[in-house]
Amino acid sequence: MWSLALCFEETTMFDHRRLGRELDLFGSDPLIGAGLPYWLPAGAAVRHALEEYVHTAERRAGYQHVHSPVLAKRELYELSGHWAHYRDDMFPPMDVGGEELVLRPSLCPHHALIYRSRGRSYRELPLRLAELGGMYRSEASGVLGGLTRVRSIQLNDAHVFCAASDAAEEAAAALELIRAAHAAMGIAPARLRLSLPGPGGKYAGAPAAWERSTALLVEALEASGSDYESQEGEAAFYGPKIDVQIADAAGRESTLSTVQIDFHQPERFGLEYVGADGERHRPVMVHRSVIGSLERAVAQLIEVHGGAFPPWLAPVQVVLVPVGPEQDEAARAVAGRCMDAGLRVEVAGAEQGSVGARVHAARLVPYVAVVGAREAGADEVAVRLRDGRRLDALPAADAVARIAALVAAHTVDIW
Repeated sequence: MWSLALCFEETTMFDHRRLGRELDLFGSDPLIGAGLPYWLPAGAAVRHALEEYVHTAERRAGYQHVHSPVLAKRELYELSGHWAHYRDDMFPPMDVGGEELVLRPSLCPHHALIYRSRGRSYRELPLRLAELGGMYRSEASGVLGGLTRVRSIQLNDAHVFCAASDAAEEAAAALELIRAAHAAMGIAPARLRLSLPGPGGKYAGAPAAWERSTALLVEALEASGSDYESQEGEAAFYGPKIDVQIADAAGRESTLSTVQIDFHQPERFGLEYVGADGERHRPVMVHRSVIGSLERAVAQLIEVHGGAFPPWLAPVQVVLVPVGPEQDEAARAVAGRCMDAGLRVEVAGAEQGSVGARVHAARLVPYVAVVGAREAGADEVAVRLRDGRRLDALPAADAVARIAALVAAHTVDIW
């Protein structure tokens, strides 16, 4: 069941562009160019945590990970249909040794080539190929903003090659992956949209294939218990899609996660598999992105949480505060345990000010562990939680183990 229990209207919203600068998460420079942000260490830590989460979730769901280049010949995108239907959003070709190379606007043509790199049998299907890869969109300068609209995109993308009879089930499974990821991130969609073709649009493929794709997506939505709205004119050029819509602090909607069922590109690329009957059959291509682009995902996390990220996503998860210099050694020993447990930890020593000042400076950190003379002598820590709770002194080993378990659980709970 898809739940919107964390309602958008009830969520505090912040401007991610302002907070991104204030919290040293990301930045930009005119010499790099508009729509090409760079990641600072704190932002890179959030991004890396997302990468690890989705990689593990995909592996558990039966996906295999691949890597493909961000460049390809123009002919590839002519074959896929991108050149005819999506050219205005692509960067112009580069002449390299007499060949026209193009920065890819999408990963799906590359994955189609990986699929057809050798013969396939029905025993391999569904074949789920995933990649966290770069792609590039020639966005107009006027629509660029922060991390939500950029020209260089790192996309959590995947394509499932399966029999048509399995397409709705694979789409429903993708929706469940999306639901679980959003719950772990502490965000909720504004709505789910079934994006359909609109009158006068430039679309590829036969109408019968579009009707079949739409019916399969509706089946997946109903199987997942999802409420959704249909909207014309928002489909991809090659097929309808389910868009998981989010909204920013100003109420502007954008798409974060997607699920699509595509009969068109398997036809264009001549994809086949040998069935149990010994005959050749055409697979269906299910496109899905669990957390969408890392840029937009982090922007939404900032907008919703204001920098107070769930523990598993926090750039710094634990700050050790020794009361005085004589407790430095004990605090650093606990910090070492945190690092051994895979936690991101810092020590805020007495040279950084009073205990109160140091605790206040770490107000966005989920766990602040104070080490005074008594705690140092007993190998304990006094944990202060970001929500204001102060815990009784705990054995340092127990506190580290509890925090590490909460982080590993990918929960929004602090304790």
